[in-house]
Amino acid sequence: MGICVRNGENMLPNAVESILSQDYPKEQMQVIFVDDGSQDKTPKIISHYKTLLNSRAKAFKTQGIGLGHARNIVVDSADGDFILFLDADEILTPTYVQTQVQTLNENPKIGVTAGVFKTVPNNLILNLEVAPHIVNQKSYGKPKNFVWKTEKLIGTGGSTFRTEAIRQVKGFDEGISGAGEDMDLVFRMKKAGWLIQPNTAELYELHSGLSTPEGLWRKYFWYGYGCQKCFQKTLGAYSFLRMSPLAGLITGVLYSFPAYRFLHQKQLFLLPLHYGFKHAAWTAGFIKGQLNS
Repeated sequence: MGICVRNGENMLPNAVESILSQDYPKEQMQVIFVDDGSQDKTPKIISHYKTLLNSRAKAFKTQGIGLGHARNIVVDSADGDFILFLDADEILTPTYVQTQVQTLNENPKIGVTAGVFKTVPNNLILNLEVAPHIVNQKSYGKPKNFVWKTEKLIGTGGSTFRTEAIRQVKGFDEGISGAGEDMDLVFRMKKAGWLIQPNTAELYELHSGLSTPEGLWRKYFWYGYGCQKCFQKTLGAYSFLRMSPLAGLITGVLYSFPAYRFLHQKQLFLLPLHYGFKHAAWTAGFIKGQLNS
């Protein structure tokens, strides 16, 4: 299990505690921490859990080199057949690891699998973020976009990879220093013939406590700005037209009805505004990145 983190003192303990609460045999789990240049109490938290886990934990420190490099440290250091990447702002439900292992054991052609997000009480923006993911999985049982009917690539957060599959495609591209290094990896795994398979295990994705429009704008502006290298390298992984504000409004409308049907929350009819807003942020970031490249 790999946790790559920078300045995660507020959420990292909850993520690690969710690992310790798994119903999977503890002696079969290994936790690899990579602190990528934290300036807060993250190193002390890692030190505490490394001592607690003893021989079942490894810890490394880098100086803000990037997620691709940090995750490759996990891949190079892992002793097991599977690697679950857990972000500091994610919390696993108790059966999560067991379900991941079972899914991968059932089909040796699966290269990566991941569970489905749960909604969080009293956080409108966060629930608007996770609702479409829930719709996709409940509609198809596989990574497919409900609106565009296209196959989707899954990211690393909460995903479990077959170690052999990552190593076969030479790991993460450390030249992708902004965003999208995980999509690039999964894209190459898919081209190499590995299957992408979701499962029914549940986790909470807190998006670093995302709760305000300002936070949503910063997040997607950074995504748009940071995906330049991945966009140029994997032309099939992104669609600029589908990330436009107008496409966002349309996407939000089409997601709102099935989201309400599955989750029974009237607030989900705000999805058109939510999608239009975050797509505008992504587009603004992307344009700025193009101008600066």
